[in-house]
Amino acid sequence: MSTFNTSREEIAIVSFVELSPAEASQLDEIETIQTIVSRATDGAGIARDRIGFTVSGSCDMLVGRPFSWIMAMDGAGVSKPIEESHVEMDGAWALYEAWVRLQHGDIDAALIYCFGANAAEDLMQVLALQLDPYYLAPTGINAAEVAALQASAMLASGATERQFAEVAVRAGLAVSVEAALAEPYLHRPLRASDLPRFSDGAAAMVIARGDYARSVCARPAWIQSMAHIADGHSLGARDLSKSPSLEKAARLAGVGAKATQIVEVHAPFGPQEVIALEALKQAGLSADAKVNPSGGTRAAQSVMVAGLAAIGRAASAIHRGEASRTVGHASSGPALQHNLIAVLEERS
Repeated sequence: MSTFNTSREEIAIVSFVELSPAEASQLDEIETIQTIVSRATDGAGIARDRIGFTVSGSCDMLVGRPFSWIMAMDGAGVSKPIEESHVEMDGAWALYEAWVRLQHGDIDAALIYCFGANAAEDLMQVLALQLDPYYLAPTGINAAEVAALQASAMLASGATERQFAEVAVRAGLAVSVEAALAEPYLHRPLRASDLPRFSDGAAAMVIARGDYARSVCARPAWIQSMAHIADGHSLGARDLSKSPSLEKAARLAGVGAKATQIVEVHAPFGPQEVIALEALKQAGLSADAKVNPSGGTRAAQSVMVAGLAAIGRAASAIHRGEASRTVGHASSGPALQHNLIAVLEERS
């Protein structure tokens, strides 16, 4: 399955905010959404009445009750009727829907928000519910064990545990490569520094068209293109040491068309970052692009938020004048099954 689009309209990310794990853990759903939406709109000088579409991303399995996103909408402010949608996915896919909606040309801006209550759950078990319900899920395998299978496939294909350790250091989960390699195995060949640190989280983003984007943001991060592709569901039907969906999405989005200064990669498990970077390089990513200068999302991994956060951080680098072209990557599903790429640029 693949979806790709290049903007007919000029559309940019003009505002992005995310909550720290500490702040997110102190708020309920409504307070969380109210906080991030207010910061992304009012705090950025964006009038609520100019937002023509609102879309959210979350997962009821994390909260433990059905239609939790409807309750959370109270925090977004719906005192008058709004055009609204929801995806049961990471907020990056909500961004994609909002981006397509703005290309209709009849509204000025769209609001995207997402949230994940991760701290109270055994996420390794919850994420295993994404697996095939007939053959894999009944075995009781969890998400970390799936990632270990993937890492083992990588080692069999020539990757090294030193590469995994280098990723851990870059994510701030190990003080040195040697320290990471000295850790005992938890799920061979994975060590503690290869695993994500799950946390509560939330993020919000505003995207806008043309002149309105320029009026509310000094340096908009223009969305040049976006693409998302999914590999087959069955783990046994694909080579787990590679990510053909990510490479194809990156090629379709034109990652290699120009030099990229920054790439923010969303790979929940350390070895997956090695796979993701190799796929992006095969698609033409600049060899000198900085990888996850924000620190990445693994040290505070919020399911349903981390993908949008990676893209938002790539956009923020343009907002701050640190780069003129960035790439944001979001993933979902077991063993990097789903991959979404956003190519962002500064324009004069």
